[in-house]
Amino acid sequence: MDIFAVIGLFFGITMILIGQAMEGGNIAQLLQITAAFIVLGGTTGAVILSFPPKTLLSAIKMLKNVFMPPKSDFNALITEIGGFATKARKEGIISLEKEAYNASDSLLTLGLGAVADGTDPTLVREMLENQIEQQENYVNNAAKVFESFGGYSPTLGIIGAVMGLIQVMQNLSDPSKLGAGIAVAFVATIYGLFAANLVMIPISTRIKFIFQDVFLYKNMILEGVLSIQAGESPVLIERKLRSFILEQEGNKEEHANG
Repeated sequence: MDIFAVIGLFFGITMILIGQAMEGGNIAQLLQITAAFIVLGGTTGAVILSFPPKTLLSAIKMLKNVFMPPKSDFNALITEIGGFATKARKEGIISLEKEAYNASDSLLTLGLGAVADGTDPTLVREMLENQIEQQENYVNNAAKVFESFGGYSPTLGIIGAVMGLIQVMQNLSDPSKLGAGIAVAFVATIYGLFAANLVMIPISTRIKFIFQDVFLYKNMILEGVLSIQAGESPVLIERKLRSFILEQEGNKEEHANG
């Protein structure tokens, strides 16, 4: 489990509640069922309308990756591809036909199988790139679901606020009902902003970020398979693949420094 994802979520919620307490408020003041129905229910309806069921289901499945991200062992992959390259040099490309089924990744199995069958390198590249692109679309579409939820919820919060104010205006003659309407108005706005900026948009951002390593892993497989097909030495292939890792680390450092 990624403890930092859990810490980030609970830290944000805790700080908001502490701030509420410091202002003399309490948690009960933020619990408004009416506001929750308007904002969270309305936003959920908008998201369901926006995306097909398949994409919505993939987004739900993707939630586990936020807290339990997939692991990509780059060193193990480089060693594995180096082993395939050595075997191909010693016994010929055809020897990879049986070995491909024992590969650690389905993309590697597909690539080695195509190479062993004597498939044209251009077609091999197209096949693997198509597989990677489909996986990228799957991840990006899932992330868009949470991003859209974060985009809709503040607007639904405003709708909830306006509806609360309508109730206030209709009950100006009855002061006992004014408090409930005002509470719904303000809490609805809080729910919309809370859902967007503390939960949904961060989840979308995190999904995109954690899968950077996954797609780097896939592209290393692509390069490794094509290098084996080209008959390059295992040492050269290892150097090429390690350059991917160094480049990724450099990009992450550059991103961190702003």
